[in-house]
Amino acid sequence: MSSCVRGGAPTRESCVLLIAIAIWLPSALFAQAQPQESNQKTAVVSVPFVGCKSDGQAGPHDAPKGAAKIVQMDANTARGLAYYQAVDVPGVLAPRGWYCFGVYGSDGASLFVTPQPIKADDFLSMNWSGISGPGIQISDTMGDTSGRFDVAQIIARVFPTHKAFVEDVIKEGIEPASDFPFGPYPQDRLTYRSDEVVEYQTPAQSKGLGTTCRLMQNGDPIEGVAILQGQTPDLIFLAVRLQGAANNFAPDIIQQVEKDSAASSIGK
Repeated sequence: MSSCVRGGAPTRESCVLLIAIAIWLPSALFAQAQPQESNQKTAVVSVPFVGCKSDGQAGPHDAPKGAAKIVQMDANTARGLAYYQAVDVPGVLAPRGWYCFGVYGSDGASLFVTPQPIKADDFLSMNWSGISGPGIQISDTMGDTSGRFDVAQIIARVFPTHKAFVEDVIKEGIEPASDFPFGPYPQDRLTYRSDEVVEYQTPAQSKGLGTTCRLMQNGDPIEGVAILQGQTPDLIFLAVRLQGAANNFAPDIIQQVEKDSAASSIGK
């Protein structure tokens, strides 16, 4: 599956069709867009746009081209970030100079941004366990396709007001009810922004929302947000694991995904 909200190696046949393309992003690229109003604590500034190659069921996509991303944040923080995006998947802020790749399928699409490249062969291998160090994942999973199973799993964990969606998926009888446990992961810390938006933190060495895809457990926590969109609903899922001083970027990364999601959901 393209969204990978289930954890570990891919479990459905469609994911085998995905090909990850990692690209190197030279630091000189990011010198073209400079933050503005650096004397303000919070300012309207621009960060460089970085297009990411992707591949999937219909073949490879070139990296999209785009203008610098306008954001509102501390100008000093903005100097360390860029906005990464692949075709047909939401963009995400991440540290400048990282690598990115996108994958997609009939159930949705995902973008991964990491400080080191991931070989395509590793990503496709059933033996590859995932990203063991820092990394960022953003996924858009469609609830009216085979992605409904992944959407239902997250709803069962953290969106109790949408329980009926999970029950309908279980009634299909395609996957057992045991695949959709209700209630949060015991160690996760949840902050509800609404019935459709929940921020989370999965502590270090713990199983939780943060480890439901390609980010493995390690000695650092994972932060992120899960967002339901539209009537279907679809799921926007973000997982962020940073280290050292880069940890200061996490709140802005999460908030920008929430802002972008709110803007894109208008009219859905």
